[in-house]
Amino acid sequence: DPDRIAAILCEGMTEMGLKPGGRVLLKPNAVIAHPEIFPHAFTRKEFLDGALAATRACAQEDADIAVGERSGITIPTRWAFRNAGYPSVIKKHGAKTIYFDEQRNVPVRIDAPGRLRDQLFVPEAVASSDFLINLPKFKAHPWCRLTLSLKNFIGIQDDRHRLVDHNLFLEQKIADLQSVVQPKFIAVDAITAGQKMMLTPTPFNMGVILMGNNSCAVDTVGCHIVNVQPGDLTHLKYASQRGFGPMDIDQIDIDGDITVSELQERNRDFEFCLVRIDDYFGPETNLRCTVGKFPEKHSPDYCWGGCPGALQESMHNFRGFNPDVDRHLGKIHYVVGQVEGPLDLEPDERVIFTGDCTCWEGKIDGQAVKIDSCYRSADQVDEARTRPYDMISKIGRAITHAALNSRSRWIRIKGCPVSVAEHVHYFSSLGRIDNPLFDSKLLMPVAIEYAKMHFGRLYNHWIPGSGV
Repeated sequence: DPDRIAAILCEGMTEMGLKPGGRVLLKPNAVIAHPEIFPHAFTRKEFLDGALAATRACAQEDADIAVGERSGITIPTRWAFRNAGYPSVIKKHGAKTIYFDEQRNVPVRIDAPGRLRDQLFVPEAVASSDFLINLPKFKAHPWCRLTLSLKNFIGIQDDRHRLVDHNLFLEQKIADLQSVVQPKFIAVDAITAGQKMMLTPTPFNMGVILMGNNSCAVDTVGCHIVNVQPGDLTHLKYASQRGFGPMDIDQIDIDGDITVSELQERNRDFEFCLVRIDDYFGPETNLRCTVGKFPEKHSPDYCWGGCPGALQESMHNFRGFNPDVDRHLGKIHYVVGQVEGPLDLEPDERVIFTGDCTCWEGKIDGQAVKIDSCYRSADQVDEARTRPYDMISKIGRAITHAALNSRSRWIRIKGCPVSVAEHVHYFSSLGRIDNPLFDSKLLMPVAIEYAKMHFGRLYNHWIPGSGV
């Protein structure tokens, strides 16, 4: 009920003494959206409707209100917004729409202690906002345990910079992003929360709106209501240590019509999926995983923010279109990290060596194979010199690479990380299963919005006096 949501959010803003003014930017979570395939991955349109109504009701006269987001890597944000039902809601409230993947990006200096980088690149609309309203979706996350206010900031970066440090340093990256801009109001859509995955979560009827004026405080309470210790959210711990807010629930003023303890009891069955891929894919599937060591001292045993999690999400995407895909998939042995010793391959099993840090030396079918690491740590990666991530070029590279190696027992895929989309393209080609992107429900609608995205990007970047 958008009207009821609006009343609740307006009451929250009023109680916290907040009056949005100047350049007001509402940032939902629209990482991916589709009413049938990805129905629980995004902030619902009714929630955005209520948030816009509350913002109008509480705002100062000079408020210039906009809604902005960048959906998942290379997928046009216009497509996600259309599937989420956002355009009609935004028009209803007379707000602007800002697609971050079409905007110019600007560097923002960071001086917080413990920072990973000295600067980050973000859309100009984010850097110049006066009043940011964060509207995350309450979801479990297979890499970070929970995605709430802090994690939702991944969506303020464009494709070129989003995957920088989205690996062993993902938790540090999330903390760094808090230095760009602090939200003055946070409202988490936890009415129907998402369990396990971030792109294909299973629904959980939580019936909650979680509001606050500090991301660390909101995320701390969010942890408690699903019986998670806040210290188990590494990015929350880093952000709190850098002075962005409390991580002790006793330091947070909590009000509402339900208590934390009541929610803890109600949410005892809320499910997570923080499981290593070598344990996650069992003998009932045609996918085996060998996980080795990783190159950074703070996380030598597993890369939670990189290729392994992308593999999990990609397989769940396949399952969304074909629940039996694990059995239809050709036999694949997935190798990631520094691995030693023989792989003990089955006769019809193909090997995928994934990620820049992966290295292995041995024999496959009697022939010597050596996979060398080309991993670069964060201090070796220049965030100002990143390669573009374009949907068409990504599809073309992956399919061509797979075709050129179609007769080989093994293939090496470079990237840090190799994204969810790249996993989908390689597994569809090498495992001989249908590619979801070429499904009739997605192909033409995505292609149309992709063309619009490029026209919008051209307009904002090259037409004199236009855009930012």
